[in-house]
Amino acid sequence: MAKKTTEFVLRPFEGLPGEPDWVAMRELVPAATATVRTTAEHGARDVLVTTILPNSWAALHRADGVVLVALQTGTSSGDASRDVATALLLALDAEPGTAIETIGLPTPGPRLQDVLDPTVPFEVTVQESFAYWLDPSTEITPDLQAAMEDADAGIVDTRRLASVESAYWCRMGAREYLRWAQADDEQVVLDGLARLHGRRESGFDGHKFIGYFRAAGIVVPVWELARGSEAEDVEDGVKAFAPALAAALADDAPLDADARRARAGLVARQVTLR
Repeated sequence: MAKKTTEFVLRPFEGLPGEPDWVAMRELVPAATATVRTTAEHGARDVLVTTILPNSWAALHRADGVVLVALQTGTSSGDASRDVATALLLALDAEPGTAIETIGLPTPGPRLQDVLDPTVPFEVTVQESFAYWLDPSTEITPDLQAAMEDADAGIVDTRRLASVESAYWCRMGAREYLRWAQADDEQVVLDGLARLHGRRESGFDGHKFIGYFRAAGIVVPVWELARGSEAEDVEDGVKAFAPALAAALADDAPLDADARRARAGLVARQVTLR
């Protein structure tokens, strides 16, 4: 009998171009897209990666031939890369106009790392509406318009910064935050953050470092921003702060007492996302 699950993979998107952005789209960003391309073996097809699809579908082969695959779906096999690749391949083989509603428990097979062309960069576009779900030729009826407006109402205002990689500004209620996904090994990032925090240098431009998420095997530090800060207000400060963060991550000297205390405090209040 074929084994129906695969071994748990802590960093399922490791090795893909833009791993931190894959994680951000899966765990943090409400509405976004990025275009990828399959390898020649799988048809060299362009595919639109999305955060979410209607009714939590795993993938959609739209009537106009565009294939979409969602990241914010449940993990079936213990390897999110395997699950998304399964949905993608099913959608490619499906007739236009077909939704892949669920993939069940896939047997071992290709992962995204096996299916996608690694030379194509992963460039995220944050969306303000889920209108990208629709074929452009779709007639917008009053019922459909109401459904789209209802879906859009749940989108948290989010922007991807241009000054550094994989950093996302968001507004939640009356507060603004910066969430900056890091590609380095988890322990390296924690040590680097602890060094800065122990020296009281983890904030920038009046913005306060408040902790981090663990998501798909990587660390996503979080800063609470000065009230009313827009995404463009943060760009210069983050760009100026980036070399200090990079230097702290590159420092492999033992942590001093202040950094060790800071690290223990950070670990104690971490939040793990899936």
